[in-house]
Amino acid sequence: MATDTLAAPGTASAGPPRRRTGGIRSNENLAGWLFVAPVIVILGLFLLLPILMALWVSLTDWNGQGSPFTGDVPFVGGDNYSRLFTDDGLARRDFMTAIRNNIYYVALVVPVQTALALGLALVVNNRLLKGKGFFRSAFYFPSVTSSVAVSVVFLFLFANSGAVNRLLGLLGVDGPEWFADGRGVLHLVLGAFGLDAPPAALTSGGPFGLSWWEWLSGPSVAMMSIICLVIWTTSGTFMLMYLAALQNVPVALDEAGMLDGASRWQRFRYVTLPLLKPTTFLVVTLGLIGSWQVFDQVYVMSQGDPAKTTLTPAYLSYRTAFRDFDYGSGAAISFVLFLIIILLTLFQRRLMADRDGNRRGRWWRRRVPEGS
Repeated sequence: MATDTLAAPGTASAGPPRRRTGGIRSNENLAGWLFVAPVIVILGLFLLLPILMALWVSLTDWNGQGSPFTGDVPFVGGDNYSRLFTDDGLARRDFMTAIRNNIYYVALVVPVQTALALGLALVVNNRLLKGKGFFRSAFYFPSVTSSVAVSVVFLFLFANSGAVNRLLGLLGVDGPEWFADGRGVLHLVLGAFGLDAPPAALTSGGPFGLSWWEWLSGPSVAMMSIICLVIWTTSGTFMLMYLAALQNVPVALDEAGMLDGASRWQRFRYVTLPLLKPTTFLVVTLGLIGSWQVFDQVYVMSQGDPAKTTLTPAYLSYRTAFRDFDYGSGAAISFVLFLIIILLTLFQRRLMADRDGNRRGRWWRRRVPEGS
């Protein structure tokens, strides 16, 4: 009994241990939020708030006079968006023409600049190449040069009496008027085979206000010069990305493939290229976003001419807002372009995802037999 009596106070005082308060790590969350608060405020003030303001403008018929947040500005809702897709008129025709031009632009720029960047990276990564620093600087130099300055130089190169046409003249080819020829490249190719007149089935109708013949015209001669400029100026940046990835590829893997009797192409195809997949995804994603946002080259070199064959959605948004003073439609075009970029990026991410991992995750494709 005495023992129990003496043990009772000890048992009664025993309980869950108290959590220590204070210390060095007690206010980590608060300190972290205090450190990032200035950045959050700056991004919210100069990035998120303008986006929300532009979204409101896209729902109004604001002409740039006064404030768009007063009751005097007409609220039109989704009319600015519907005019781009459903209403017959110049607004939809110009927007779909810009989309068509940009589709051809992306289809040529992104694959070519990606392949060229990878090829340049393989060249400068060669162990036997002398003067690597010179070649890296030479390939990268166009990327750090002002796009406006390079565009002006290309205007002189592709002029009617410019260096490009003179070089073609030496080869016996009569060069075109690059920035005055609005014919599509595919139409020119068909014309070389005597198919100058479009078939009636392709001119009678088409989606979104453009005939099938217009959708299938291909990039114009003027757009091809802009495409050459962009490929030349952007490949150097992507080359550095591939070069950094190539330098992280273990040499032992390449040597193991060589010992197994694999050729150089087989080692590149089955060893190097799979290891470059994350870099390829980054390069293609950045190229896709930049291609849909092309503006400065079009502004300097053509301003959408000839015959609107170099018109792009980004330049159309600028022209509609700041030249036609239709800020609501210009903001609507920019948000549609933003949605296009997001959807294409998600589609590309799904397309380039690890197929083996996806197959393992899809249980309905691989069922475990009963009794195993």
